[in-house]
Amino acid sequence: MQLSLGPVLYNWAPDRWRDFYFRIADEAPIDVVSVGEIVCSKRSPFFAPHLPDVVERLQSAGKQVLLGSLILVSLRRERRQTEQLAAAEGVLVEVNDLTCLRALAGRPHAIGPFVNIYNEASAAFHAARGARRICLPPELPLASVATIARAVPDVTIEMFAFGRVPLAISARCYHARLHKLAKDNCRFVCEQDPDGLLLNTLEQQDFLAVNGVQTLSHTCANLLGDAGILRDSNVGSLRLSPQDCDMVAVARTFRDVLDGRDDVDGGNRRLAAAYPGVPFSNGFLWAEPGHVYRRAQSADAQIGTLPTP
Repeated sequence: MQLSLGPVLYNWAPDRWRDFYFRIADEAPIDVVSVGEIVCSKRSPFFAPHLPDVVERLQSAGKQVLLGSLILVSLRRERRQTEQLAAAEGVLVEVNDLTCLRALAGRPHAIGPFVNIYNEASAAFHAARGARRICLPPELPLASVATIARAVPDVTIEMFAFGRVPLAISARCYHARLHKLAKDNCRFVCEQDPDGLLLNTLEQQDFLAVNGVQTLSHTCANLLGDAGILRDSNVGSLRLSPQDCDMVAVARTFRDVLDGRDDVDGGNRRLAAAYPGVPFSNGFLWAEPGHVYRRAQSADAQIGTLPTP
């Protein structure tokens, strides 16, 4: 089973962003890396000067590189950026908004977890139009994942396996509004929260995290204990989403458990140490509330309780 790394969702300092990918290239047992600003187009100019060096470093390390498109395209300049991205050569584009499909004109590409592929018909539709990899939406239950994976055997099916779960995208910027700023004059206040801005309910219970125009879960998805049954369900790759923690340690933990050098309990202890203070969750996979964490069972017990799609 492959390990992939999704794009950085947060507004990190450009030098930190570059150095993060350089370390991933040199030290992390990652097979596929998606790069590029996909949340807010206003951030793109800060990272653009480093992008060629990052792509070259990753490719030189033997990793496949995907260029991610914006999740939400709403402005003319964003449409132009998407068209320019689709024209890139030597790398696969990862589609996060259907606006990008027309510009790709059927060329091979990947599909990110922000495109609503909820059944086998939609997966087959995209496969027929050039999709070679599909990262399914993180809210899908396992039975649906298995059904989709069987329907497109020539496509690498990927699952969001680690990180705060992306839940929604908006044209409004919550970070700017919180600081009493307009979106067009946001002063990039989202950079103050490199792991998202945590939100509580009125009862002071942990609830969500905000990242500019994006809403994320408070909990951290962790499908490490579910990797075996996902592999048996024809899932070919697990996606790790960069968080404000040691992602090299996270990647090594997943690789060690997948390859049998560590067990799930030991791996979970290592993940908790690498990303302390953030509860795990995998409820979506088991058709339960997304914030729930269901501990790994035997494969036979899991198969016996598969929810119906």
